Formats: sequence, structure tokens, C-alpha cells
Amino acid sequence: MVIDNYPKAYKEVLVILEHVPEEDVKKIPDKMINMFNIKQDTNYIYELDENMPFEEQKMLTETKAILANLYRDYWATPEEREQIIAKENYERVKGEEEKREKYNPDDLFKNRRIERSESVEKHQNNLPIELKKENFFSRLISFIKKLFKN
Repeated sequence: MVIDNYPKAYKEVLVILEHVPEEDVKKIPDKMINMFNIKQDTNYIYELDENMPFEEQKMLTETKAILANLYRDYWATPEEREQIIAKENYERVKGEEEKREKYNPDDLFKNRRIERSESVEKHQNNLPIELKKENFFSRLISFIKKLFKN
């Protein structure tokens, strides 16, 4: 069962933005803020503990991802943005390489062929030897045919 935490995450983001300086909030497009307001879970209650550092606040993983994207797209300096994008690209490529090693399509089909040939060999080795038994009349007819050929 997939749980959609984004409505709760939107609520958390809105609560956090209440504590962010207004000049930084104004950098976020109004369309995005409106989308957070429309799609938020209005029944969900989230409060920041002002006595606790921001890094230690409890929040959903989706909230952290949204805030990271907001920082990258609207609050970071151009140099920071380039570093973040470079790191994201590196992580993406690294993840793809790990998937490729784990699920290498070349080896995947190669292994299947090997497994199939091994299973065919095992199957063939387990097959009973079929002895062809001829009944008396067919042997007699064969014998008579041989006599006429000679």
C-alpha cells in the first residue's frame, strides 16, 4: 500500500515558511505557494518547536525534499546552485551505475541462457531411455521383407 504523504508535507512546508524571513518567501512563485495551500492536508497538525534547532525538527522525508528543492531553486546563490546540481547529477549517475551493475541486462540474459541450457541438460539426463519394442507380427513382416530384398 502506497501512502501519499505529500498533503501532509505541504502543510509542514507552509508551517515552516511562516518562520522564514518574508523576503525569502517572496522569492517562491505565488503559484507554488497557492498549490501548497490547495493541496495541503488541513486536518493535519504540525508545529515547530522553537526551542529545538531546525536540523533536529521532526518532519516528513517529503518535506525535506520540498525544502531542498525550494532552497536550490530560489534561495541558493548561483555557485551553491551549481554545486547542488552537480552533486545531484553525480548521485543520479552513481545510482544508475549501481542499478546497471546489479541488474545488468547483458548478464541477465546471459545467465538465463546458461540456466536454461543447464536445465535442458538435467532434463535430458533424467529422461528414461525409450526402447522400441516391436510386436511379433511386425518383426515377422520385417523378416519377410528382408528375405525378398535379398
